[in-house]
Amino acid sequence: MFLERFSLPNEDEEDIILEERKWYNGRKYGYIDNPYPCTMFSSKDFYDIFFKKITIFYGGNGSGKSTLLNIIAEKLNLKKVSPFNSSEMFDLFVDKCNFELGFDDEGDRHRIPDGSRIITSDDIFDYMLTVRANNDEISEQKDIAKRGGYAEIKYGSTVKFNGLDDYEDYRMQILSRRKSVSRRQFIRQTAGDEVKLNSNGETALNYFEEKLKFDTLYCLDEPENSMSPKMQLELVKMLEKLSHYCGCQFIIATHSPFILALENARIYNLDKTPVEIQNWWELENTRIYYDFFKEHSNLFEQSR
Repeated sequence: MFLERFSLPNEDEEDIILEERKWYNGRKYGYIDNPYPCTMFSSKDFYDIFFKKITIFYGGNGSGKSTLLNIIAEKLNLKKVSPFNSSEMFDLFVDKCNFELGFDDEGDRHRIPDGSRIITSDDIFDYMLTVRANNDEISEQKDIAKRGGYAEIKYGSTVKFNGLDDYEDYRMQILSRRKSVSRRQFIRQTAGDEVKLNSNGETALNYFEEKLKFDTLYCLDEPENSMSPKMQLELVKMLEKLSHYCGCQFIIATHSPFILALENARIYNLDKTPVEIQNWWELENTRIYYDFFKEHSNLFEQSR
């Protein structure tokens, strides 16, 4: 296990704010517009996090679970793609945090593995948009080739290579005139292959299959977004396999009952004051699902 413990500032956060105000923007006793994330966790009497192979932060909107992931990711210097909401106090707050790494089989301290990163729902949506944009461009290039571009390149005037400016046209004509290259092969090699996109949930699951590597630490912010229950269960299987057999450690922010039920996960309930470690079946979100289906259980029995 790479990360064993993470400590939030245990001193009076008013002192942190005062420290920033004292020399804010080069002026003594400046004004702080937004103290976030100060007081967010101390108000819940929450200072120390002890990790397992899978650790989950549960809570409703505004409970701080995504903020906590971003604080950990920033302190550990994890790779990130999408920006996150920050504030003038964020860096100072992170600087006051501390962490302890676990030990390997030989008793030496771990280091944070290369490639460790935070993955947010924005990363996945951006991936979908990028793939769709690339597919549109490839489709447009294929249409151009089909409408006569291929014939013009192959049977038109021979391109003279006078310099690098002529290289691309020269290369495409040489390729088109090879006997072993058919029109379909030419279009595929010059325009490229479109990436297969299924539903948003299937595409999101494929994203995790591509991005998650062995022996790596990941922070996942609501990874279930855009996934159906069936896809979420597939993601659960993937995460359990990677954590149990492939050396991965996961820190997850979620309120999905399927993700919460990950085997041997430690769950911090950020809706509680003070914050408590609870079982997934004790949480309000899962209890609401349970009560709803229990109330309508006769309908399920009748439809069998």
